[in-house]
Amino acid sequence: MLPIKRRQFLQFAGSSLAAIGLSQFDIMQQGDQYSRVLAQGTPRKLALLVGINQYPAIPGVPSLYGCLNDIEMQYELLVNRYGFNPADIIKISDVETLKPTRKNILDAFKSHLIDQAKPGDVVVFHYSGHGSLVVDADPIPGFGGLNGTMVPYDARTEANSSSGQVQDIMGKTLFLLVSALQTENVTVVLDSCHSGGGTRGNLVFRAISSRLGDSQTNARPSQDELNYQAQWMKDPHVNLTVARLNELRQKGIAKGVALGSAQINQLAADAVFGKGQGEFHAGAFTYSLTRYLWQQSATQSLGTVFVNLARITEDVAKSSNMTQIPIQQVAPDQEAYNQQPVYFLNPARASAEAVVREVTGNQVKFWLGGISSRSLEAFQKGAIFNLVDAEGKVLGEVEQTQRSGLEGLGTIRRGQAIQGTLMREQIRGVPSDLKLQVGLDASLGNDLEAVRQALGRVDRVEVVPVNQQRSSDCLLGRMKPEFVNYAQAARIKPHPEGSLGVFTAGLAPIADAYASVEDSAEDAIARLRPVFKKLLAGKLLSLMLNSDSSDLKITTQLQSITEQPDGREVQTDATTSQQVAAGAKLRVKVTNNENRNLYIGVLVIDSAGNFIGLYPVSPDSAEAAAIVAPGQSIEVPERGFDFTIAGPPGLFEMMVIASAAPIRDALKALQQITELQVAANQGQRGGTIDLGEDAVDVMAALLGDVDRNTRAGGYLSGEVKGIDTNQFSAISTMVEVVCNDTESPGCQSS
Repeated sequence: MLPIKRRQFLQFAGSSLAAIGLSQFDIMQQGDQYSRVLAQGTPRKLALLVGINQYPAIPGVPSLYGCLNDIEMQYELLVNRYGFNPADIIKISDVETLKPTRKNILDAFKSHLIDQAKPGDVVVFHYSGHGSLVVDADPIPGFGGLNGTMVPYDARTEANSSSGQVQDIMGKTLFLLVSALQTENVTVVLDSCHSGGGTRGNLVFRAISSRLGDSQTNARPSQDELNYQAQWMKDPHVNLTVARLNELRQKGIAKGVALGSAQINQLAADAVFGKGQGEFHAGAFTYSLTRYLWQQSATQSLGTVFVNLARITEDVAKSSNMTQIPIQQVAPDQEAYNQQPVYFLNPARASAEAVVREVTGNQVKFWLGGISSRSLEAFQKGAIFNLVDAEGKVLGEVEQTQRSGLEGLGTIRRGQAIQGTLMREQIRGVPSDLKLQVGLDASLGNDLEAVRQALGRVDRVEVVPVNQQRSSDCLLGRMKPEFVNYAQAARIKPHPEGSLGVFTAGLAPIADAYASVEDSAEDAIARLRPVFKKLLAGKLLSLMLNSDSSDLKITTQLQSITEQPDGREVQTDATTSQQVAAGAKLRVKVTNNENRNLYIGVLVIDSAGNFIGLYPVSPDSAEAAAIVAPGQSIEVPERGFDFTIAGPPGLFEMMVIASAAPIRDALKALQQITELQVAANQGQRGGTIDLGEDAVDVMAALLGDVDRNTRAGGYLSGEVKGIDTNQFSAISTMVEVVCNDTESPGCQSS
């Protein structure tokens, strides 16, 4: 693997990224006026959004599924949150009249962005599609003579493939185009990668090989591409020699801010989200970016946003035990850009989870741009949203009846809605019949049908196809030698070779979730039954996560405490770093900022789905012990007790739940977990306890309590379990355990 520095990534990868810097309305009757209201004032805001799903059906260029959704997500965000005039946004895709050919992309960049943008204007360029690599005739030292590319609709044809040339758009070209812009307020977003691509398990990746056919040499850029670069180097606004261009490329991007979906040696997932009719594909990075910016409640700097965005994107990838860490870069000597807001704009309107697209009578269509991927199944039907104006004032209420992709349908319960009205989550509806979706990997071979039949006898498990077009919570397969690399990348011990085990959608093994190699399919499924129940319990809990939308005012901080040789304790904010060393002690601080009592529970879920109960711990009255008074804080575990996290390397999730109303059954269950742990660990707290099938009962107790409290307001039908954002909050912090030395607990054989 080439030793690419973080600072240089975007130059090499899709891009010597050039340019970059990261209400009451009546639309139905006054659409033009609405556009003017949103776009009023200066600067002018221009965007070019490119998404390519379908490539010509030739070898080496598989189709993608989520790129069109990416640019739709970006469009809705820019118009409804950042005040872009729809007329100032051009979308180029394989379903638009303007197809994403090389010529159309380059022409639109010039006519829409370069020719129109004036100094001080805001420019956004977004590309979702395949990335690749080509030979660079004037390469930057240290990049192996290659340059990253965007792969247009017509980049790879039989004619140019046979000549060894391709019609890709090089990062060098993008650098020149951005250099020609007359504004510094430029943001380039690239959701593609350059690390091979293809499929793995139930995931698709946005990259194609730089090799053509059976050739062992890398593709070369077309003569059209080289001539186009020469033309721009002579342009009066660019005016660069080859030597000067290379000098600038080595320093970094051309202008503004660049956001990339993954580092040079990582894959960018074209992932599937949701379930059933509500399933859809999207880039893990674009979904994370746009969802976060919909819910961003206060203006934040680019630097702050990117730290949080990287964490969210990584969390989405980690759910499949993939490593996808986005990257951000500002123009050389422009570190002050990190203090600017994203897109160089403050949001024009209040934060929200959705926006009304269309109103017919009392029926509404709305775009669910602000919903977390982990919570999607709680927004299929039964959810209730408040209609709010641009400042957040409540205007009415909508009950959701269904969802297709990210477009919801609903009925107005009170008030009025018009196109462009914002919507905020009030109550989500968790399905009462939630199931674990299990895909069967081809590695099962002749056992596939026997496994399918055995799974059919497991309650609340649904078998789904593994075709990269249906979502799955996990895969069942047999451990093969080629899967070992996926385990090592995820820092997880592989299953024994040949054993039947449980894997993520990206074929990384789930810790300790396998049966004996000698087990029959029937016996293996029986042995793995508790694993499925633990995964289902985790899925139930993830649907309750609502820290972005909950109205409860609580703060949490997770600290990692390590002891130095001299006896001193060093504290690290693990909430920010997202890593803890094996052997470190953990402590979480929870503060009640409400003017009412809150009931607090704290637990941990490890990579194998095991539960660790940390609070409450009182054997007398779990409910009374869990009460935290207004303005008060608790530390978990309390002083005098330690919770030490052990290896091997892997992920765990720290969960804090808070309720304004009693949650007796749930708190009692958490307290019982703690008691079981103490008994299992010779009187010491901490350590995991394998609840097996009882894990679902623990989560069901929590959901049942929250649902009863929600129904006390008389809101819901019996089809879903309700979670009221004014009454309940569930906050998650996902952290990685790392082994810094073999002396740390659990690291000896890692």
